[in-house]
Amino acid sequence: RAACQECRRWHDLGHSDMCVSVNVSAVQFGQPRLIESVRRALADAGLPARWLQLEITESSLMKDAETAVAMLRSFKNMGVRLAIDDFGTGYSSLAYLKRFPVDVIKVDQSFVRGLCDDEEDAAIVRAIIVLARSMRLEVIAEGVESSWQVAALRTDGCELFQGYFFGWPVGAEHFRRTLSAPSLPALH
Repeated sequence: RAACQECRRWHDLGHSDMCVSVNVSAVQFGQPRLIESVRRALADAGLPARWLQLEITESSLMKDAETAVAMLRSFKNMGVRLAIDDFGTGYSSLAYLKRFPVDVIKVDQSFVRGLCDDEEDAAIVRAIIVLARSMRLEVIAEGVESSWQVAALRTDGCELFQGYFFGWPVGAEHFRRTLSAPSLPALH
């Protein structure tokens, strides 16, 4: 609810193309009333569903894959965006990946960290990027901390990044002040 309300504030400040992402824990994802809680939070905030992205870890999805598919479809029918977080660290079932109605795959930071000095990590990152793009999914690299990681990821076809290279976590009020600043830094 707080994330949806905050995203609504961003839109009211003139940043109507910004999406908010919310991590969903395995415990939360297993709750049957999660769908209704999300629906209510969106309605209470007056936020269109397309501006909310739920991030669910791969291992959470695989605990009960059939139920996960049904829940994900319910969220997609609402218009909520869906991301598989920490991709590559869990079960990585390609058969289920094909069935999960997701929009985004987030490459786990453990692979990004070794991208430039570990050929196996680099190969895994490249494979995930190719897989995601061939399935018409967005791919986000997590844990990006240096310009050389950005350059390597861009070379491999990744254009969305998350990590300390771009900024440290900040509270909602601080972020709103940043949005209201005359010269907005590039947000990725």
